[in-house]
Amino acid sequence: MDDLVDELWIDCPPRSAVANVLSYAANLRRTFEAFPSDRGVIVRQRNGYRLDVPPELIDLFRFESDRSAGREALAAGQVDQARDLLGRAVGRWRGPMLAGIPLGPVLSARAMAAEEERLVATELLVDAQLRSGRDDLAIPLLREMVARHPLRESAYVLLMRGLHERGDNAEALTAYDEIRTRLSTELGVGPGANIEELQRRIATASPSPMSVVASRYGVRPGRSAPAVPDTTGEQMVRTEPVDHLPRAVADFVGRGNLLSRILAETRRVEERAPAVHIIDGMAGSGKTTLAVHLARQLSVRYPDAMLFIDLGGHGAKNRVEPASALVTLLRQLDVPAARIPVEFDERVELWRRELGRRRSVVVLDNAASSEQILPLLPTEPTAVVLVTSRRRLSHPDVAPSQTLPILSLGEGVDLLALSVGRARVEAEPEAAAEVVRLCGHLPLAIRLAGARLAQRRGWRLADLVEQMTGGTPALLHLVQEDNTVAGAFAASYEPLSESVKRVFRFLGLYPGNRLSPPAVAALTGLTVAEAHAALDDLVDRNLVEDLNSRQYRLHDLMRQYSAELCLRTDSPKERELGLAQLFDFTLEAALKAADLLEPGVIKYQITLVPFGRPELVEAIGEPNADWLEMERTDLVTMVSAAHESGFHRHSWQLARALWRFCYIRGYFEDIILTHRHALTAAEATGDVKAVALVSNYLASGFVRTGENRSALHHLTRAVELSSNTRDTRNTARYRANLAAVYWWSGNFTEAVTVGTEALSDYKGYGSVGVPMVLPNLGMSLMSMGRHTEALRLHRLHLAWARTNSNEFHILNALSHIGAVRVRMGDLHPAIRILRASLALRDRTGHRYAEAEVRNDLGIAYRGLGRLADAQQEHEMAWNLAVGSGERHVEAAALNELGHTLRALGRDGEAAEMHEEALRLATRISHPHEQGRALAGLGEYFSAVDPVEARRQWERALAIFRRMGVPERHEVERHLAELGSETVDARR
Repeated sequence: MDDLVDELWIDCPPRSAVANVLSYAANLRRTFEAFPSDRGVIVRQRNGYRLDVPPELIDLFRFESDRSAGREALAAGQVDQARDLLGRAVGRWRGPMLAGIPLGPVLSARAMAAEEERLVATELLVDAQLRSGRDDLAIPLLREMVARHPLRESAYVLLMRGLHERGDNAEALTAYDEIRTRLSTELGVGPGANIEELQRRIATASPSPMSVVASRYGVRPGRSAPAVPDTTGEQMVRTEPVDHLPRAVADFVGRGNLLSRILAETRRVEERAPAVHIIDGMAGSGKTTLAVHLARQLSVRYPDAMLFIDLGGHGAKNRVEPASALVTLLRQLDVPAARIPVEFDERVELWRRELGRRRSVVVLDNAASSEQILPLLPTEPTAVVLVTSRRRLSHPDVAPSQTLPILSLGEGVDLLALSVGRARVEAEPEAAAEVVRLCGHLPLAIRLAGARLAQRRGWRLADLVEQMTGGTPALLHLVQEDNTVAGAFAASYEPLSESVKRVFRFLGLYPGNRLSPPAVAALTGLTVAEAHAALDDLVDRNLVEDLNSRQYRLHDLMRQYSAELCLRTDSPKERELGLAQLFDFTLEAALKAADLLEPGVIKYQITLVPFGRPELVEAIGEPNADWLEMERTDLVTMVSAAHESGFHRHSWQLARALWRFCYIRGYFEDIILTHRHALTAAEATGDVKAVALVSNYLASGFVRTGENRSALHHLTRAVELSSNTRDTRNTARYRANLAAVYWWSGNFTEAVTVGTEALSDYKGYGSVGVPMVLPNLGMSLMSMGRHTEALRLHRLHLAWARTNSNEFHILNALSHIGAVRVRMGDLHPAIRILRASLALRDRTGHRYAEAEVRNDLGIAYRGLGRLADAQQEHEMAWNLAVGSGERHVEAAALNELGHTLRALGRDGEAAEMHEEALRLATRISHPHEQGRALAGLGEYFSAVDPVEARRQWERALAIFRRMGVPERHEVERHLAELGSETVDARR
């Protein structure tokens, strides 16, 4: 399922992604089922689908079969048969695979692999045609192939061979010149040994008249020799090449897309203008290595001079002025010192004139600013300039810079393997990936980690991981002699102004991953405008990453460096004040958003201490559910960070502020995580009411994830603590919530008792608590078969929700009304109500209990005989429950899916669903779903093993009788039909 979601939505899957996939699959299944077949074409698996059709019905498989048979025939010398088979294989292609369809990562890779197989098949066909003497068929195919794939050496080998065998040696050598030039120009490599050998063989054969012309004048047949443009008024000089580039790394890793982009842009402009490429990136990202590697590739077409200069842009002390840089570059061109003018303008003119006389590639490394490099840029299209900088350079006369990203995981592991050896990496792939992650995918850090391992052959990669995660900052382990990651970062930090330095240091205190200008303003005491300006300066120097106009991010190692600087430079009092302001700001914004979701409740439970800087909260716009969604990960982190930093009040209040949002969006694991920290923080404050409050909301997370014992423990504690403090209102609220825990635990009788008491005592906690008493009691009554009473309570709930314009309670009440109507047999109105509930969820973004609604909708569809629709809804419910961690709902969905599959005649699959539901329900101690799973298995075995059916039904009956639920009647009937003598049908 995850693969399908990633394939359909590469960048940003919608919240309903899983539901959409299930819907698409169901529609496809219905389409296929419209055609006669003795089996299902799309088969549901544990967490995905399988296309179950014979291979001969798939065009790609037919192609692969013909291609394999053709290859075998060709290898056996059966040329005519091979030509027929391969011709049929190639003929099956009518165009690109999956043309016109947006492809994700898996299908893109499969399409590329299939295209390669097609090209190989075409080459095999051409080989067979040449062996048959049909060069008239082979050569046109090859011409088309090399036009579409100009770097494919195997196709050029066949083309040269075909032309040579036809007696056209000149054209064969021209083909060799084409591939040699293209490989050299675009990849910086020469042809392979097979092409070189074929070229030598053709060149020593009897030449045709045209090949004599070509070899004598260096011109292809039918073309004139190109003239060298005289753009400077001086003759282009041909001197000995000069090479001042640093030594390139032995094995360059990654950066393929950027390399291709720069090479392509160079080819695009090189005939009319000098190509200037600016590459920026954070310290240690590999800018210089990339520039030197590029320069080496470009030197094939710019062979006269390869120049390099470090402009010292890290700091003012070492910065090289343009005048001095010109002297260095001119001397690299062997221009005598006496010829270099004193006047700056004349020096620039000489430099540009000398470049115009040569085809040169120039690397201007570590530039400080656009003003520093402008005098060094050529004016004629005879040079390529590569500029690297830690800053984002911008000037109207220079193309925008290209930011060098960190390495991908695969590139990082390859780079590590170059240092430590491929065998060590392959022996510990997980540890290798963790080293790359701890290095933040930064090339310099990976090289230093690799050097450390290379010097310690007895170490495992896991040993380095253990050291880097053992409490000391990873930066301390990324050292080799004087070369350190921290030193590289320092060179970017030192040139900053003092105010921006302080902002950078304080960013290391920020607990989350995404920084906003208002949050930074709160942390540092600046205005929003000042914080924004400081962040932009840090972005320009590649110390901070700009995610969008409102969010920024620190690289992991840069965060460590920033935090270490803050600890060394700023006093504990300053750091504490910064965190206090940050937590004050965050809490005020979160409470404002929470008040929109729970009007009146938050203000009753939490007394807000004013932050004193309302303009910061105003700067983020209107804090609402969308803002909470965008900031959710950081807000969850801040709960634990506030607790660990000693800001206990902020910790428990922030967790409480996030509760409703997490609950309605189905983030139950977040509720458990935040409220566990919040509980410890509340206990640290000594505020008993706060402990009771947090215990109550922690219980809600446990009950939704099936940890009923933990839920009961915390909720019971909440009731006891609030009773001891004479908090009448909250005591009643917490006691009312016990009804839900008892219901989920399968103790329906106790749930009804507690719920009834809570409803009769509603004045004790006010109208705010009434809404949850009604559905909790109503669901318990429904489970006991008291449908009329349950329906009345849920309708009262809906009336209250509409009166108070509370959309969450409206959709919740509709869901429960629909569930009761399903069990009463009112299927058509139930479907309308349930679908209305889902529509309201889609409009509001509330995902709470969507899995249960879809499961009930599936029951209704099954009752109407719409089995395909029922299966779709149950599968959707199952996946949604898995995604939200609601294991009790997952068990219910599995049981209902089993019933629907049995109605479809797929008894074996149905039994598998009930067995899985039984395992899950047993694990979470959910007796109702245990009994239902056992009853479902009894139905399956009744047709194949009556003895086993009796055993399963008797186990189910014991559970149902103990719970007092109506399902016991049907099980009793089944056992009676088996003629069991052990059944006591008395109630």
